[in-house]
Amino acid sequence: MTSSSTSDAAGAAGATGPRAFLAAARLVHPFPSVLDGLVVALVALVAGGSPPVALALGLSMMLLQFAIGTVNDIVDAPRDAGRKPGKPIPGGFVTMRAARTVAVVCAGGGLALALVGGPWLVGLGVAVLGIGLAYDLWAKGTTLSWLPFAVGIPLLPVYGWYGATGALPGLFLVLVPAAANAGTALAIANAIVDMERDEAAGAHSIALALGPARAGWLVIALHGVVAVLALGTAIVLGAPTGWVVAILLAAAAPLAGAVLGLVAAQRPASTWRELAWEIQAVGTGLLAVAWLGALSAASGTPLGA
Repeated sequence: MTSSSTSDAAGAAGATGPRAFLAAARLVHPFPSVLDGLVVALVALVAGGSPPVALALGLSMMLLQFAIGTVNDIVDAPRDAGRKPGKPIPGGFVTMRAARTVAVVCAGGGLALALVGGPWLVGLGVAVLGIGLAYDLWAKGTTLSWLPFAVGIPLLPVYGWYGATGALPGLFLVLVPAAANAGTALAIANAIVDMERDEAAGAHSIALALGPARAGWLVIALHGVVAVLALGTAIVLGAPTGWVVAILLAAAAPLAGAVLGLVAAQRPASTWRELAWEIQAVGTGLLAVAWLGALSAASGTPLGA
């Protein structure tokens, strides 16, 4: 551990140009933030929104997530100092003042773009920020860290669909609880990634409370429930075969990631855990889009503009 930290510190101190920029860009947690924006944009297109509206909604969600990710690093900065020199703030790539500015600008930009969906969507954007900040300031490092994910993940398809149409169809009565299941699965998978670090720091998490094996199996079960609901509703409502196949393929990704996560969870500090979580996150986003596309096609809602 000591030699790795020393190497990271040396790398951080000597980083310049593109490397320094990429290190600073980690402040906004680009992978999940961009993924959330893409999911919202694709859902908006499936709902019948025009490409400019879908782009605005996707950028809005991405900026809101940038703000949440930045606050996460601001909150962690005192604890990370001297321990995680590769992170933007403790590594000296971004000052605390600059990080606060990024958080405020991204939050303001995300809410401004939400105006494309009307005042109610702006209110939903405020709710997204509130849920994210609740995770950053309160739930993170506790056994309830999964709760903001369970509440927040369902807001992604709601944000995209409502932003594009100004209304929500009845199918969301099934989609939202299923998305909460998926959000819980992603939260537990995310907690599995950091089990040893959380334990060393004296933090708590749902993965530590359950143990690696039970946590891994629970993730698989939760993703399985979502897959069954998606397939079942699409078939019962008579979705075209192509969309049913799309759901099958999309559902396979988070399940495969969950199986990889189960194996990696039982190997101390396995680097495969983060990959498993990323596969689950991407697969869940694709499944949401495929599921909405299937139900839209089955009900006759037009796809695209």
